[in-house]
Amino acid sequence: MMLDPFSLSISTVADTLNSNIDCGLNEREIKLRLKTYGKNEIAANQTKSRWKILFDQFKDPIIFILAIAAGLTFLFNEDLPETIAIITVILITITIGFIMELQGIRSLEALRKMGFIESTVLRDGKIKTIKASLLVPGDVLLIEAGDVVSADARLITAENLMVKEASLTGESRAVEKRVNSLPVNTVLSDRKNMVFKGTTVEQGSAKAIVVATGTNTELGKIQKMGGDVEEQRTPLEKKLNALSKWLIWLTLIFGILIVFTGYLRGLDMLLIIETAVALAVAAIPEGLPVVATIALARGMLKLSKRQVIIKKMEGVETLGATNIICTDKTGTLTEDKMQVHTLVFEDEILKEIQNNSPTQLDDVKHSQAFCALMMTSILCNNVVLNTEQLKGDSIEIALVQFAEKLHFDLNKIKENNPEKTEIPFNTSSKLMATLNKNDDGFTVYAKGAFESIVNYCDTILNDEKPQEFKNKREWLSHVSDMASQGLRVLAFAYKHQETEPKKDDLLSHLTFIGVIGFLDPAREDVKSTINVYKEAGIKVVMMTGDHPGTAKKIAEEIGLLPKNAASNCIIHGNELQFEGQASPTAHKNLLDASVFARVTPEQKLKLVTFYQENENVVGMFGDGINDIPALRKADIGIAMGIRGTQAAREAADIILKNDKFTTMELAISQGRAVFDHIRQFVVYLLSCNLAEVVSVGLAALLNLPAPLLPLQILFLNLVTDIFPALALGMGKGEVDIMKRPPRKANEPIMGRKRWASTIIYGLSITVAVVGITAYAYFSLQLSSVIINNMAFYTLVLAQLFNVFNMAESKVSFFNNEVIKNPWVWSAIALSLIITVSAYYISPISEALFLTKLTLEQIGWVVIFALGSLALSQIIKRLGGTF
Repeated sequence: MMLDPFSLSISTVADTLNSNIDCGLNEREIKLRLKTYGKNEIAANQTKSRWKILFDQFKDPIIFILAIAAGLTFLFNEDLPETIAIITVILITITIGFIMELQGIRSLEALRKMGFIESTVLRDGKIKTIKASLLVPGDVLLIEAGDVVSADARLITAENLMVKEASLTGESRAVEKRVNSLPVNTVLSDRKNMVFKGTTVEQGSAKAIVVATGTNTELGKIQKMGGDVEEQRTPLEKKLNALSKWLIWLTLIFGILIVFTGYLRGLDMLLIIETAVALAVAAIPEGLPVVATIALARGMLKLSKRQVIIKKMEGVETLGATNIICTDKTGTLTEDKMQVHTLVFEDEILKEIQNNSPTQLDDVKHSQAFCALMMTSILCNNVVLNTEQLKGDSIEIALVQFAEKLHFDLNKIKENNPEKTEIPFNTSSKLMATLNKNDDGFTVYAKGAFESIVNYCDTILNDEKPQEFKNKREWLSHVSDMASQGLRVLAFAYKHQETEPKKDDLLSHLTFIGVIGFLDPAREDVKSTINVYKEAGIKVVMMTGDHPGTAKKIAEEIGLLPKNAASNCIIHGNELQFEGQASPTAHKNLLDASVFARVTPEQKLKLVTFYQENENVVGMFGDGINDIPALRKADIGIAMGIRGTQAAREAADIILKNDKFTTMELAISQGRAVFDHIRQFVVYLLSCNLAEVVSVGLAALLNLPAPLLPLQILFLNLVTDIFPALALGMGKGEVDIMKRPPRKANEPIMGRKRWASTIIYGLSITVAVVGITAYAYFSLQLSSVIINNMAFYTLVLAQLFNVFNMAESKVSFFNNEVIKNPWVWSAIALSLIITVSAYYISPISEALFLTKLTLEQIGWVVIFALGSLALSQIIKRLGGTF
């Protein structure tokens, strides 16, 4: 492929590629080049296969330890029901995870664009339409308005060519193209003599010679850079894996301790191994993967109904941990369409026009200058009216929409002022003019770049009449000031005469009317959303390839920057310095900055990496090809479903089907609620399992009858553990959830306070279980089977009551989210029904060694179970634990 074709002359490019700009390539040469360069395709990310999705579900460490427990149970006990029970837990967890991730991938596939892109080329001297994938370097490409450019190409000719390159460079304005050679060091966004794969032709037509195809295009290079970026594991994955590994070590320690003490006491080795397996089963919260998966899946499904597609379940929680949101500007924070923003004529400067109602222009509506400005806007305009959707130049569409807003009858005006002649816009003149006939003669209307229009103006419309144009410098200052604010400025002029002027004389002696400034306006709902993010402690950072003035203007409108902010509050891409290069002051400025302008895809990637290295969880909005590397690198990549490119959607973790920045407010709130619920049921499950472990271990050390058998432990973990834990995950979340600061990136699921709570709740249940075991053994002198059943039922009730400990200590025991959660009460009722049913179903009661208890024995069970709740609440309220 060619190096720097933009710096070479057209003839040099054609000679180097051995091509003919008048005839194109011949078929023989095309076949050879297809073999040499390959097809003009960029390999899309391969869709994750169903087998890969299934295999990934087995990577959870808890699944490993459960599989080992199942194997040991069968090997040493030959206990088939217990082994089947453990395997069932594994299969349930894997199935839920598989189904939910598969659903995410199917949703993504549904968004893929269908069909082939075609291109028009000149081959063997004939114009042909071919599949874009068959383009080769040296092909002569013909493009016109509405086309998507299919390869990187050096322009040969350009007629009024404007190309929208926002998806590649981030520049919101359509770029005016020309054919002149450029310096070697010209940056991508300023290569005006090139068109690039993936960009869109907004107006005009051109002939160009293809210089790069496939992965050698600028699009291909960026997408490859995105593919080389290692995708980040979500914070929840890291935290759950860390917790799982900790539990595995805990299980091993307990197992070794039991085997060692049993050996010292001279117990039967088979009995020792049985007890160790029972402890292993008790220590591992089998319900944790199931409940975490279901909680995330529920959040995923809830968000999908609100137009948010989550490709991976853990992404739900990552949203809740996000404390920095990086976003592009065009189309995400703005409407991605031009609107009239500022009018300047006579002594009037009218700003924020798009935010004003038509009545606010009443004072100027009838002035001659305003009327002339509107007539020029309507008549010197090529937008086709009376169509379902206005098509044409975005500036001309903005003028038509502004006129319609002011209730001008455009069709009637055009009918009463038929066009006789037109001077079309071109890149050299930078203006357009029309000659229109009217009742009292002929009027020339002209619009274009200020420096072009002003050269033809001798007079200026002021005080309702043309006057000598003496203050051109003052007007130039106005225009420069508007441009520095990020406005695109267009100047307007006219002249009226009774006789039809000659075409060569159309532009002579024009009267200057004024200028209009255009802006891609901020979305109306973005400002309120950013305020919510600020309240939630989330920093929003704008990264755009656009002009600093435009970035500043939009940032002020949406509340990222205060009104009339200093220009140095925006960091230009040329000023960026990262770790190893930046001074402490520059480092702090980077962390404090909210707006970055003229940034490249590489700089976006470096900024995301920089934030992550400074212990932030980063969400990245993007819709263009230029966003792909940063989308992949971010902790959570967010792409637009409607406007976003297919490549961006492939790279992202989350897709917004409705393209609304505001949708993420709900998603972040849901993510925070999910993490709170995960914490609640982790504390609940671990405290219940701790009670099981300590109860079994303590009873063994005290030589008491076994309070729990291995299969009873599994029953508890699948019934009294899972259903209340699931119910906790069904809560709505605290009402102030979006008014709290985000969690720190390195904050574990289980902090010191929650571990303290877990131990208190677990030991409170243990006191009840061991207490009733000792009481039944020493005082009531009951059989070991009855004692086991009393301990088992005590643990069932104590664990169900334990769910009420999950409310925060600062709220009332009788008025909190857990008490108000109807799912919690349903879960308790369901668990009790299953437990009672287990006694009456013979195969189950036999497997669990259940027997009949008297009313007195049941009464002691209830007393000891309630005692565990009372004990934990007293300690919790006095100690101020979670």
